[in-house]
Amino acid sequence: MTSIYYHDSVAAGADVARAREFQIRNIPANVTANLSATVNANVDIGFLAGTYTFATPVLGGQASASLLAAYGSNSTSLAGSLTGTITGPGGGTFPFSRFDNINSDIVAFGDLIPQFALKWNAGVNNYMTYITADLPAGAYQSNRLANLGIGHWAVDVGGGYTYFDPKTGHEASAVLGFTYNFIDPSTQYQNGVDMHLDWGVSQFLTKQVQVGLVGYLYQEIGCDSGSGDRVGCFQSRVVGVGPQFGYIFPIGDKMQGYINLKAYGEFANENRPAGWNLWLTFNLSPAAATPPTPSRPMFTK
Repeated sequence: MTSIYYHDSVAAGADVARAREFQIRNIPANVTANLSATVNANVDIGFLAGTYTFATPVLGGQASASLLAAYGSNSTSLAGSLTGTITGPGGGTFPFSRFDNINSDIVAFGDLIPQFALKWNAGVNNYMTYITADLPAGAYQSNRLANLGIGHWAVDVGGGYTYFDPKTGHEASAVLGFTYNFIDPSTQYQNGVDMHLDWGVSQFLTKQVQVGLVGYLYQEIGCDSGSGDRVGCFQSRVVGVGPQFGYIFPIGDKMQGYINLKAYGEFANENRPAGWNLWLTFNLSPAAATPPTPSRPMFTK
């Protein structure tokens, strides 16, 4: 079992604010407008994931199945001025100007995320592949600014590599994945395919204490589309880097606990909010003879 506390604090400028106004239908279709505004969001979520590891090898590797559930809060605000023209029934245009100040708060369940993974070990080299999905069971309304679900199905596949030497305590990991997003039936908007690379390097100072760096790159490689798309291709990107600390400790004779703290600062964002986020993870598993390679969350925003 793994439990995670996740905090996210981000902000975005006019490009994201305008896209969100279109999404929540706050800008009618007959309006051509420019928006000078900002979006700010603070998210606090608790995740709980259960993982079952199969005893029988699959394709020579170790198979596992997981299910992750989420419950938390999202507080999002949008403020700024909107100026443009309105097209009337006869085709004439009229100038207009207004100031928007929207605040949205929600406390609810998020989407369900199942995952199946295969892992192989060859000495200090470890390989894995996975497939995961987003089941849109969480709180979502297309005309609400703050949500905890994404409102559409998604499938993510990828693979990873970990170098881990128990003798020296050196560890380095990287996971590359691609996400296909299905169309949102409420808005008829479809996000493009995205690529995400998660990496980490660490050193076990002792058999229990781990320190290091972590990071990620999120890059949309496909264009947004659908009949509800009013912002064009709108490819988004963000990069995050930060420190990590891990600690392994015994729980009785047969179990062990693992605590990991990671914090990321985000930059190089495009058409996407940026800020900082924190992950506090507690993992409970059967005791291992040597420190395990820490698993990294495969679940992306």
